[in-house]
Amino acid sequence: MNLPAAQQLQQLHEAAAFIQQRTDSFQPDYGIILGTGLGALVQEVAVQHSLSYADIPHFPLSTVESHAGRLILGELGGKKVAVLQGRFHFYEGYSMQQVVFPVRVLKLLGITQLLVSNAAGGLNPDFGISDLMLIDDHINLQPTNPLVGPNLDELGPRFPDMFEPYSHALLARAEAAAAQLGFANRVRRGVYASLPGPMLESPAEYRYLRTIGSDAVGMSTVPEVIAARHMDLPVLAVSVITDLASPGNLKPVNIQHILAAAAEAEPRLTALIKAVLTAE
Repeated sequence: MNLPAAQQLQQLHEAAAFIQQRTDSFQPDYGIILGTGLGALVQEVAVQHSLSYADIPHFPLSTVESHAGRLILGELGGKKVAVLQGRFHFYEGYSMQQVVFPVRVLKLLGITQLLVSNAAGGLNPDFGISDLMLIDDHINLQPTNPLVGPNLDELGPRFPDMFEPYSHALLARAEAAAAQLGFANRVRRGVYASLPGPMLESPAEYRYLRTIGSDAVGMSTVPEVIAARHMDLPVLAVSVITDLASPGNLKPVNIQHILAAAAEAEPRLTALIKAVLTAE
């Protein structure tokens, strides 16, 4: 059940005030969300503050083994960043309002752009393991979304437009960065389908997702993007292709395979994000 709008806003402001108090009012320019197996980016951050989610008022706690559950504040690529090292998923039993709570708090802290990463299954037959896919659109197949319920007028309008869910300018910057870094052949563009999980899809479901226009599938990202666009934050989102679900490539997958594929792609993802920040 959704909390009343006034109570949601109170909790958001209490969390933001706590973070500001603990970090000397650090004001980040970019928010970064790190997905499954993609937490090593924080090693590149000149860390100024590190907070456990457990210490921040009203923050959910990550229950997924590969999500560290820390808010990192510092500098990356010459920009002030707030890095969510671990995210929340609907399948963990959280409401959509809880899933997007950290993104809304980052907006109150001052971020003006959001960068998101995730691990995803590749549906496009041209994709390979550990490729990066720049998300240029999405299909929301979650059972609900974070804007259902009372609108938080302080954050955004009742009926936000989704004409450009992923920033064209940031997509162009990312593609230029990949070319400069020499791995443009491992960077794709495509449509991301978001399902609730936690089970992976059946062969028939993979065929259905491809038929309706999906290039990759995962269990996250779209709720945060919807919340970000509601708050008028430009978004860049990148999927790491950790398993293949295209015809002839489908086989059983376990979390160890997914984490290994994410680890292989992580240096490219880190370099890409740093280059996008530096290029502004």
